[in-house]
Amino acid sequence: MSHRAHLFSLRVSHALREACFSTERYSLSRFQKDVLAGATIGVIAIPLAMALAIASGVAPQYGLYTAVIGGFVIALTGGSRFSISGPTAAFVVILYPIAHRYGLAGLLLATILSGLMLIAMAYARLGRFIEYIPESVTIGFTGGIAIVIATLQVKDFLGLSLQEMPEHYVDKVWLLISSIDQFDSSSVLVAASTLAIMLLWPRLRTAIPPHLPAVVMASLLGVFLASSGYEVDTIGSRFSFLMPDGSTGMGIPPYLPEFAWPWQQTGPDGLPFELSWSLLVSLLPSAFAIAMLAAIESLLCAVVLDGMSGKRHSANSELLGQGLGNVIAPFFGGITATAAIARSAANFKAGAQSPVAAMIHSLVVLLGLVALAPILAYLPMPAMAALLMVVAWNMSEAPKSLHLIKHAPTPDIAVFFTCLLLTVFFDMVIAITAGMLLASILFVNQMASMTRITDITGNKRLLDVTLPDRWAVLKINGPLFFAAADRVFGEISARMPELDGVVLYMDGVTLLDAGGVAAMNKLVSHCAREGKQVVITDLQFQPLKTLARAKVKPIPGVTSFYPTLDEAMQHFS
Repeated sequence: MSHRAHLFSLRVSHALREACFSTERYSLSRFQKDVLAGATIGVIAIPLAMALAIASGVAPQYGLYTAVIGGFVIALTGGSRFSISGPTAAFVVILYPIAHRYGLAGLLLATILSGLMLIAMAYARLGRFIEYIPESVTIGFTGGIAIVIATLQVKDFLGLSLQEMPEHYVDKVWLLISSIDQFDSSSVLVAASTLAIMLLWPRLRTAIPPHLPAVVMASLLGVFLASSGYEVDTIGSRFSFLMPDGSTGMGIPPYLPEFAWPWQQTGPDGLPFELSWSLLVSLLPSAFAIAMLAAIESLLCAVVLDGMSGKRHSANSELLGQGLGNVIAPFFGGITATAAIARSAANFKAGAQSPVAAMIHSLVVLLGLVALAPILAYLPMPAMAALLMVVAWNMSEAPKSLHLIKHAPTPDIAVFFTCLLLTVFFDMVIAITAGMLLASILFVNQMASMTRITDITGNKRLLDVTLPDRWAVLKINGPLFFAAADRVFGEISARMPELDGVVLYMDGVTLLDAGGVAAMNKLVSHCAREGKQVVITDLQFQPLKTLARAKVKPIPGVTSFYPTLDEAMQHFS
């Protein structure tokens, strides 16, 4: 692909075609590398998918279904060859309120709607707009999401017996603080042990990811504590499922994902779900938030992988794959999926060659679901909370945030804190919207301040002709758009009482918009009333085209246009 073709191309299974069926030959050795990488990431994904499903307000098996169905479909149809898709931490703050209010059925429907939106975005070729999201916005809202996720894990980390968390962040924090004296020492021990292993294990520099030994040791510690009379909440004790014979099983069901209409799943509080048009309309804002975050997260992940691998993803094809995955997965119980940066980076480092590795990852998760369900029931909830706290810390990119605060310009810092605080105290949609608006306004202000006027009347290098008295040559540098033009032409108007005419040297004006034309016409009208003259020279292509489209023509005795400053000066010789 050419340098920018990846921003505009669109086709189903773009990454798979490029990696396996295009100029690159897909050999047995490459397949073996894909199998090894996929198996490695599949093992990593099993506890993560369960933990993220629980944090999103649904049973852990739905996170596994997401990694199996959503991860496979997105890898098969998407545009980034190394991305691993599944449930991610970034969605927790959006999905949890949806699951709480509408139940599993509402969450699945919102996911389908978001998938349709992603497909529409792909066909509208909106993938290229990832370039226009400032880093201060992405770091700000991901940092805010990390804070919210970490806060939500305090309950299980401390073993607090709170039935329900309040909706607003401040209320959550207040409830946790007021209940902290009710902590369970056994739960804290398991969580702290998990956290310690997660933090210390990387120092051993082994190929085994830290969360695997962490959850294994936590499970063994939980079993030991239970045998000693100190019960610790586990996946098996908190979650249950209905077996084919009508009895109740504990933990997660060891069965393949089954097709089911999303609206036939349970509603809020386990009650039957009532599908209606008004309910679908009420889900649209949430679906839009999911679609926007999925697009940002997946394309940012693809950009990171491009930097690591030297390859090029297809932005619109990746949006299409993400959309198809999020439309299909809910029919098999899968919640929202998107590319996970940490798992995708690990996939590439493990030697992945193509999207086949991501599909292998999904099959490994499926195997784990069927074969390891009884064992997974022993995973302690405090350990899952500690695992998610580490995930939250990693996604917060705290070093990047600190570097931005110390070294970035003040406008970027203001945008960062705006996005972070609004994400924490309100929601991500408001945060991104406000952050983009603030970033745009500050950018416009910076661009407008760059447009300046310089009086070059006395510059002998540029002017070899003596001007008549009460004439001036003013050089304009910078774009003449709505935010700058009114100020610039207003300053020129303010000087006109002491002048009979002015030459506007505009070779430094690269942009002229409708606001600039209106401000220029205002100056010309003012000069016409006062009997002044305006000479305009050295118009570049875009300003010239804009004036022609606006049908701006010379006015005898008032305005005249010259191709160059030298030709304009001959007018005075």
